[in-house]
Amino acid sequence: MEQTNRRKFLKQVGMGAAAVSFPLKLFSCQKKDETKPNIIYILADDLGYGDLGCYGQKEIQTPHLDKMAEEGMLFTDHYAGSTVCAPSRCCLMTGLHTGHALVRGNARQSLRPDDLTVAEILKEQGYATGLIGKWGLGEAGSTGAPNRKGFDYFFGYLNQARAHNYYPDYLWKNEEKYQLKNEVIYKERKDGKKTHSAATKRVNYSHDLFTDEAINFVEQKKNQPFFLYLAFTIPHANNEAHLVNRHGMEVPDYGIYKDKEWPEPQKGHAAMISRMDHHIGKLMAKLKSLGINKNTIVMFTSDNGPHREGGNDPHFNNSNGALKGIKRNLYDGGIRVPMIAYWEGKIKRGSKTDLISAFWDVLPTCTEIAGAPVPGNVDGLSMLPTMLGQPEKQKKHDYLYWEFHWGRPTKQAVRMDQWKAVRKSPIGKFELYNIKNDIGEENDIASLHPEVVSKIEKYVQSVRTESDFWKLIGE
Repeated sequence: MEQTNRRKFLKQVGMGAAAVSFPLKLFSCQKKDETKPNIIYILADDLGYGDLGCYGQKEIQTPHLDKMAEEGMLFTDHYAGSTVCAPSRCCLMTGLHTGHALVRGNARQSLRPDDLTVAEILKEQGYATGLIGKWGLGEAGSTGAPNRKGFDYFFGYLNQARAHNYYPDYLWKNEEKYQLKNEVIYKERKDGKKTHSAATKRVNYSHDLFTDEAINFVEQKKNQPFFLYLAFTIPHANNEAHLVNRHGMEVPDYGIYKDKEWPEPQKGHAAMISRMDHHIGKLMAKLKSLGINKNTIVMFTSDNGPHREGGNDPHFNNSNGALKGIKRNLYDGGIRVPMIAYWEGKIKRGSKTDLISAFWDVLPTCTEIAGAPVPGNVDGLSMLPTMLGQPEKQKKHDYLYWEFHWGRPTKQAVRMDQWKAVRKSPIGKFELYNIKNDIGEENDIASLHPEVVSKIEKYVQSVRTESDFWKLIGE
């Protein structure tokens, strides 16, 4: 790393300019350091709070994730970065909530050179870094491409639109196209560019490849600390599957659900989740067979709530559990997500926490796990003390904040202790819920607690930075 970039990094991670006066080699972490824990972060796409057995699901079978919860820690009050994929992933990578993050709605915005990612921090600490799956924060050749944002290795989809297709004609391997055996038709936009796709010949299911790649990465990097970000797109719909007269819940077979008297999309939805669960089981078994499971922390979650796309009915199998709302709104059904953390011998088996946490806490958590200083300019707080059974050391958020830009107007939400506030326009009034007593956000009690609403309104006025691209829009 050049001296100027080194100064920038040290400043960003809170070590200050004084650190630059030390010899540069003191901050080089290129040597193998087997004492650092490995980190695996697994992200599902549009998986609801109620889609796993350990969160109350009765019909969809998820034995491996349920076992992870039995052997680790289950979070009851964990939140995604946003209610759709791109901003949620931006919050995850940069440790910033949507009042400060570059991406605040679904758009093809590339991360900039100055947008520090968790992968860049871990790479600086000597970690081998790999991303397998869906990225969504920069196209090939842009400043936001994965290999330019801290990942040594990338295999998967670059943008969320192409990630709809589970049988693509190609994936990306680093910055080169990796051709598959699938045959695909494209829909043309009005400007003549090709966009969205569906497969007429289906050979290679992308997520089977992702699992193989993840296992290969772990095998190759087992003798050094590694960070693996495994970003499945299951159970996101292929919204373009109608181009070949198929429903959008794309999966090779329905497995144990094939004889269910369910609509076809619901068989596909359940089969996708169980297939992902099976893949995660294979990865967990590989950690044990390699003897590195005790030095590897694994986290699993989803990027937002369940969807109503590709023929899927999120209420058919109660995908959002007791929560109100789904993907694309800021009630808890759109943003509260399952979260499981596993670390054999470090995280207490069968433990559960109601720590109020969010995607922007992942960067400082991983940073602390790696033994690096936590950047001082992020919104997140490390969850590691809670994971290690040290609640007395856990710092807690005063507030969590979301803003969501999807059409008009801009939506906003706040979580403060037991209070949840939602408003559907920045010039509208906040609804207020006590979600400890009213998890389904059914009873708006704003008129009964004007002092709470006033406190939240004052917070919202100061919590965000202005963005030329993401302006608050009223009715």
